[in-house]
Amino acid sequence: MIEPLRKWADRYRSRGKYTPVGTSFHWIMAAMVVVQLVSGWTMQRELVGEDKIAAYGFHSQLGLAILLLGALRLLWRLMVPGPINDADAPGVASTVAHIIHFIFYGLFVLLPLSGWALWSALQPSQPLYLAGLVPVPLMPFQDFSPELSEWAMRTALNVHVFCVVVLSLLVPAHALAAIKHHFWDRDDVLEGMLPEVPDTEWHPGGPRYSPPAPAPPHRSTGG
Repeated sequence: MIEPLRKWADRYRSRGKYTPVGTSFHWIMAAMVVVQLVSGWTMQRELVGEDKIAAYGFHSQLGLAILLLGALRLLWRLMVPGPINDADAPGVASTVAHIIHFIFYGLFVLLPLSGWALWSALQPSQPLYLAGLVPVPLMPFQDFSPELSEWAMRTALNVHVFCVVVLSLLVPAHALAAIKHHFWDRDDVLEGMLPEVPDTEWHPGGPRYSPPAPAPPHRSTGG
């Protein structure tokens, strides 16, 4: 099954493009992360009560969805590697880009898990659902002693806040780097993650991932 997938993906990878599945994972998760950051910021300003609990519930459900999508995206990348493009050129910039890539995956794990722990430590306990439909069991903090439960909540909160700060810095940095690649470096990094469109003026240097047209055969003029 994996080999046919890779052959299909090679139609895109050979032109420096991510597959439609890869681009869908990227943009859907990007939108969810932005919504999650905004919801996390706004829910802190809710007054204590049912509205605040509902905001926490939505935030937790979305976090678990990001955890699931992140796992599926990682599985897809293991089966179908991404393309080789200008982001892979040897040098410090390429190394930093790959490190940031791994940090993103780490955050997609640590943030939902620490949020799951925080929700599980709430007193009284509240049910948790994935996407509002699938019930998710709580972590067993309700069975801990009050002191241990408080320590778990404090630790989870510290991890969560630290990861939120890192993610809040990385998201705009990642976006600015993509813009720099596109308009300053004029390479194929950003366009490789965009859906395919006809040749337009969108790319300042033209669609770099498109293979060049073969040169016409040389004809001797004779005489």
